[in-house]
Amino acid sequence: MDFSLDDTQQEIARLAADVLGREGETPWKALGEAGLLALAVPERLGGHGLGVLETALLLTEVGRKAVDVPAFATLALGVLPIVRHGTHDQQDELLPLVTEQHAVLTAALSEPSNPLPATPSTRADPDGTGLTGVKINVPRAAEAARILVTATTDDGPVVVVVDPAQPGVSTTDNAVRLDDAVGEVLGPASDAPAGLRRSALAGACAVGDGVLAGALDLTVKHVGTRHQFGKPLSTFQAVAGQVADVYVAARTLHLATLTACWSLDSPDQNSPDQNSPDQNSPDQNSPGQNSADQNSADLDTAAYWLAAEALPAVHTCHHLHGGLGLDITYPMHRYYGLAKELTRFVGGAEHRLGQIDVH
Repeated sequence: MDFSLDDTQQEIARLAADVLGREGETPWKALGEAGLLALAVPERLGGHGLGVLETALLLTEVGRKAVDVPAFATLALGVLPIVRHGTHDQQDELLPLVTEQHAVLTAALSEPSNPLPATPSTRADPDGTGLTGVKINVPRAAEAARILVTATTDDGPVVVVVDPAQPGVSTTDNAVRLDDAVGEVLGPASDAPAGLRRSALAGACAVGDGVLAGALDLTVKHVGTRHQFGKPLSTFQAVAGQVADVYVAARTLHLATLTACWSLDSPDQNSPDQNSPDQNSPDQNSPGQNSADQNSADLDTAAYWLAAEALPAVHTCHHLHGGLGLDITYPMHRYYGLAKELTRFVGGAEHRLGQIDVH
């Protein structure tokens, strides 16, 4: 497999880094004006018709700069699942909110003591009405124009698109309470809840990839210019060893995330190949099902590495900065805060390890 970025993907990463590095501009608005919020939007709606990997490259640059923009919530939790699972009418209604108005979208997946459940406790009627439950760890909940809510109906799990301005919905910074709210079921696809979870994990890993890379870059510059006893900190063996550990964690997360996002863009990742032999036969394995299983394993591996290694690695970067790392005017605290939020979002290391064991 060749995971090298093509010219378009390299240009996306370069443009994102340039836009996010500009001073004196509102980053979210600047991303929209540069067309970067429309990467995955279909061409019929003025977008670029690209996929998960291209969106992940943008999210990685957001993490690398530790910029406070709603890119993860809007793109990974909103745009990608709407493009993949929404009807044309739903896409026509929802996607221009982002591309034209630069509005915020998000998704509510986790519940108290239950991160990203496959069968949520939140209940809804099959048509998306009667939505009742509590969701936590909802990025940008208080500013979202629409929220994609996972719920369970008598017919199985669904994703319901909810307008949070309606009665029956209350939001805080990262929680949503639903009391007989009304929404619209996203698309006819039965795997929309699983697809939303995949997009959420891929997006979180992509941002985490950037967070580790950015924190490492900042730390390498610091220990290379900070002197003690007349020598740069980087020349001390203990310091060099700790930087090497962070480098290993960062590179591993990068490769795991790249692999998972690449496989999410494969044509048969969402469902088994409809032209394969009898999928109920115990002697046959659908190529599409094998691909979906492998993709789940790739995502779970990347998410585990994010949950287990990101926060300790950024903590090491903090330690190597000494007191400077705690200065509110220095950017190190932003990387630590992002790493902590992402770890909480994916459910923590023990939960992610359990997901790998399932496979």
